[in-house]
Amino acid sequence: MKTQVLIIVALFVAMAISAQKKKEVFSQENYGSNNAGTSLTIQFEKGVEHNHPLFAVWLADEKGNYIQTLYVSESIGKGVFKRASRKTGRWQAGEIQRPATLPFWAHQRGEKNEFGTYMPTPKQPVADAYTGATPSASFILHSKTEKPLNGKYKIMLELNQSWDWNEYWTNDKYMNDKEYKTSSQPALVYSADIDTASPTPEYVLKVIGHSHYSGADGNLDTDLSTMTTALKIAKKITVKLD
Repeated sequence: MKTQVLIIVALFVAMAISAQKKKEVFSQENYGSNNAGTSLTIQFEKGVEHNHPLFAVWLADEKGNYIQTLYVSESIGKGVFKRASRKTGRWQAGEIQRPATLPFWAHQRGEKNEFGTYMPTPKQPVADAYTGATPSASFILHSKTEKPLNGKYKIMLELNQSWDWNEYWTNDKYMNDKEYKTSSQPALVYSADIDTASPTPEYVLKVIGHSHYSGADGNLDTDLSTMTTALKIAKKITVKLD
C-alpha cells in the first residue's frame, strides 16, 4: 500500500515538474515609450506552427482606418533583410522589398516610397520607436499611443511566415510570381475592438482574413478555407489597456 502511495506521489511530482518546464516564456519588448498617449499591452502566444514569422501591429479607428503603427518587424520597417539576396548561394544582408510579407499593414499605412510602392525603405523607414528585432517565440509588447485614446478603436495585427506551403498554396501555384514565392500562404490579419468608455480586462484578437498572396494590393480576403498551418502560427493574441 505504501509503495502504491509513493508511486502516485512520484507521478504527481513528475507531472508538476513537466508542467513547469512546458510553461510558456514571454519576452518583453517596449515601443513608443516616450509617447504621451495610452499604454497598451499586447501578448502573443505562439502556436504549434510558429517558425519566425514577421509582424506588424497598429492602431485603427472603429471603422478600421489606420491611425499609427505600434510595432513592425525591423526588416520590414527598415527595408533591410539579414538574408536579402535571391541569388543562389549568395545570401547576405542588404536592401530588399518584400511586398507579400505584410501588405495589408503597408497599404493601410498608405505611405509611398521612392519606388511608388507602400513598403518602407532605408530612405523612408518606420521610426526607430516602433521597429525592433522579430521575437523568436511568445512575447509581450508594451506600447504607448501617440495620443490618449478616447472612444472606440481597433487593434490590428498582421503576420506572415515565409515558405509556409500547403496543398492549396503550393510552390508552383504562381510560377512567374517571385513575390508569391517569398510568402506561400498569405499573411493573416487579426483584429480586436476596444472601447475606452467600457474597458474589459483583456481583448482577444481574432483572425478576420488574409492579405493578397503577393502583396499586389491592400485588400482583405475574408475566405480562410484555404489556410491551414498559417492559422496555427499564433495560439492566442490579447491586448490590455493599462
